[in-house]
Amino acid sequence: MLLAPNTSGYYGEYGGRFIPEILTTTFDELIEAFQEAKADPSFWNEYVNVMQTYSCRPTPVTRLDNFSEMLGGRFEIYCKREDLNHTGAHKANNVMGQGLLVKRMGKSRVIAETGAGQHGVATATMAARFGLDCVIYM
Repeated sequence: MLLAPNTSGYYGEYGGRFIPEILTTTFDELIEAFQEAKADPSFWNEYVNVMQTYSCRPTPVTRLDNFSEMLGGRFEIYCKREDLNHTGAHKANNVMGQGLLVKRMGKSRVIAETGAGQHGVATATMAARFGLDCVIYM
């Protein structure tokens, strides 16, 4: 069994890409745009800037002394404070990059789904930040 993707990014003999045929052209466009962005240092510079100035990255690592004491003081326990990200969760880490890619592709709208709501909030926040229309399905 193949545990790593091949040079095209696919897994196994069937490729690992199972989408409706109607979406093939859209996915091909997205993959091409992502590959170009991934290789462009200016894209990464903009991403880092957005994450630092808008999404409060990097978030701090906090030592949990009281929790360590509860466990007998034998361990140093730390917590990565992702709750301090804009929107209160790690979801912004992903959607801000998606927003930059959407802008780069010349798109004007994003569509997302959300379960408990945090991904929807992060996506809507990203859309507002980049001036994009946004539809969230729950």
